[in-house]
Amino acid sequence: MQSVTLSREQQNLFDYIEQSENNIFITGRAGTGKSTLLSYLVENTQKNVAVCAPTGVAALNVGGVTIHSLFGFPFGILADQDLARHMNKRTREVLAALDVLIIDEVSMVNADLMDAISRAMGIARGRRKLPFGGAQVVMFGDPYQLSPVPGNTEERNYMSENYQSIWFFDAKVWREDSLERFELGEIFRQSDEDFKTILNAIRVGEVEQHMLDTLNAAGNRFPSHDEIIRLATINASVDKTNKERMNKLTTKPKTFEAIFSASDESAFGRTLPAEPSLELKVGAQVMFIKNDDGKRTADGLVRRWVNGTIGKVVDLPSSGGVVVEVDGERLDVGKATWEKVRYEIDEEFDEETGRVKEVLVTIPLAEYQQIPLRLAWSVTIHKSQGQTYDEAVIDLGRGAFSPGQTYVALSRIRSLEGLYLTRAIRQQDVMVDKDVIRFMSGVKTAPAEKLF
Repeated sequence: MQSVTLSREQQNLFDYIEQSENNIFITGRAGTGKSTLLSYLVENTQKNVAVCAPTGVAALNVGGVTIHSLFGFPFGILADQDLARHMNKRTREVLAALDVLIIDEVSMVNADLMDAISRAMGIARGRRKLPFGGAQVVMFGDPYQLSPVPGNTEERNYMSENYQSIWFFDAKVWREDSLERFELGEIFRQSDEDFKTILNAIRVGEVEQHMLDTLNAAGNRFPSHDEIIRLATINASVDKTNKERMNKLTTKPKTFEAIFSASDESAFGRTLPAEPSLELKVGAQVMFIKNDDGKRTADGLVRRWVNGTIGKVVDLPSSGGVVVEVDGERLDVGKATWEKVRYEIDEEFDEETGRVKEVLVTIPLAEYQQIPLRLAWSVTIHKSQGQTYDEAVIDLGRGAFSPGQTYVALSRIRSLEGLYLTRAIRQQDVMVDKDVIRFMSGVKTAPAEKLF
């Protein structure tokens, strides 16, 4: 069971956000609790907030909507678009009513999209000359881990001609408005100081050979058992491993069909939250792909599992559902519901002022029901984002091919004792974008624990 509580550092930053109207970028190394703080902020803020993210998967993970659906943006370069034409009455009302726009995984947002967000909010709020129409923007993410999608040739050419870089932090809006950066420093995932030092050196592109030697010496061994999760660079490798392991199981398979309508499928688009047809067997290693809804207790919200929890299927009862064993505890798992939502305006009575005020509420557009599991003898490094593992086999194959990939893989693991490598990590596997180094090496704001 897991209850959601904040560290002193996180609580201080939450309090600061509540009291401030400044634009804030919250970052930090892997395992510093960015997602925990975001969830707590959404659930406990007294401000009117809308939550969005650049991709459908990221939006579903935080109970929000995609940036494009919130604003009604078309895809592609937005600089020359008449944004007012793309915003209907409901969109304008929602943007006008919010106090804070929260953007998760902001490192995947490019500079053109960030500028469009500011212009659209100015239009909707009737304050075109003010960045973001005078609203507060709070952003979460780590540029060392995820980057924007470069786009097609035309889009890449436009970005290179009009911006210093593709990244959100080089948007033109920041020439007109300030952006405070707070870096969460307390790492919850790892406790070994030497390992944390090596991980941070890889994160910022300053790793030395003796550090890689330490990693390679620790990981140069065979896994102690067959159930250690394998992190790979590409989907083909992951699918091959999971299929081979499923075929070795002699237990009877059972298939679970998702529940959704054609209109639901259309609403979710290309990002269905779970497999439409999920085949499981007793003995299968699985990963939860959605947080348990949990229940409120005196200690806060208690969840039996979180997105990324690893377990083993121990029963497929005829009555339905799945029994998954996690750390010796048997958990009954039924179908979970994912909702595609939109924001609308509602009214509620404010007892303090004695007046009716406008509030933002989420309205379900579509539902998708499925067992919240996927096979997990292997997952891609990209899909392991945000997860924590006691042990993992890291398979870089022919080599890391994107900035931050090696850091994301290694930082999933709690300690060197849990690290297994299929091959040695080389200097060329450690890639960091030079523009990220420029931005993140700039003048730092105070660490969150020194806010008060």
